[in-house]
Amino acid sequence: MGRRGSKKGKPVNGWVCVDKPVGVTSTQVVGKVRYAFDAQKAGHAGTLDPLASGILAIALGEATKTIPYAVDTQKTYRFTVRWGEQTSTDDAEGHAIATSDVRPDEAAIRAALPEFTGEIMQLPPRFSAIKLAGARAYDLARAGEEFELKPRPVSVIAFRLLALQDADNAIFELICGKGTYVRSLARDLGLRLGSAAHARDIRRLRVGPFCEANAISLEKLEQLVHNPSLSEHLLPVETPLDDIPAMAITGSDATRLKRGQPILARNGQFTSPDALICARIRGKAVALGFIEAGEFRPVRIFNIPTGVIKSDVDYT
Repeated sequence: MGRRGSKKGKPVNGWVCVDKPVGVTSTQVVGKVRYAFDAQKAGHAGTLDPLASGILAIALGEATKTIPYAVDTQKTYRFTVRWGEQTSTDDAEGHAIATSDVRPDEAAIRAALPEFTGEIMQLPPRFSAIKLAGARAYDLARAGEEFELKPRPVSVIAFRLLALQDADNAIFELICGKGTYVRSLARDLGLRLGSAAHARDIRRLRVGPFCEANAISLEKLEQLVHNPSLSEHLLPVETPLDDIPAMAITGSDATRLKRGQPILARNGQFTSPDALICARIRGKAVALGFIEAGEFRPVRIFNIPTGVIKSDVDYT
């Protein structure tokens, strides 16, 4: 019998990049990954709709502390815009709420894309995970409740037309920042071109450093449940932190940081008080923090295994 108050599962720390299939929710995938690794704690870095496939980055254990940094990274999508029909969900799941006989040609599409690039205001889909007074928008929409969503600023780095499949369908690639809805872009592009439109076949190709090259399919993951070889698919806790400046520290520094104490900032290049810095020992993240008055002050501490820290060794 386990001790009262003990956490269920093992202290597994790291990221798992899953290639999510169509038909399952992001929450279901998190549950499957947590079960497969028998992990105590899990979370994901950005929801994928059930009808969307592709990269879903799952954090386990201490990696959950780095979720905000993964969410802030750029994302890449490939998807189809179906002209002639706008739906209640802005994708193929919903029912038609508007139709049009207009089918934009390639020249018209390419001419309109710059209007949807850069910092733009975007109205989220009614069927979205946005919270209104504590309730999810999609729950309110399914219940037939009346509510209003407000446009939000989003960043679109690139919006490219890849191919015209036929008069009704065009394939696009999108590189964007957090909070950007592919479905909204499809809807708004259709309206801009005098047609009606919705998104289909949405696939996320990348979330920052997480991509198809380091992904495991959900089918394979389920075949390896509780199998030691699963560890081969566990990416480091530090994976989303590669773009954050690193400061090498000593073993004694690491011990102090684990207690929440500041350390002397020996690296003179870190002078900006607003720059987030990752203190590392042998490449392992120990803490995230800021420089203040010549000291590194931790704001987020990672509980790395004690065997990594040896106070009598200088790893700088």
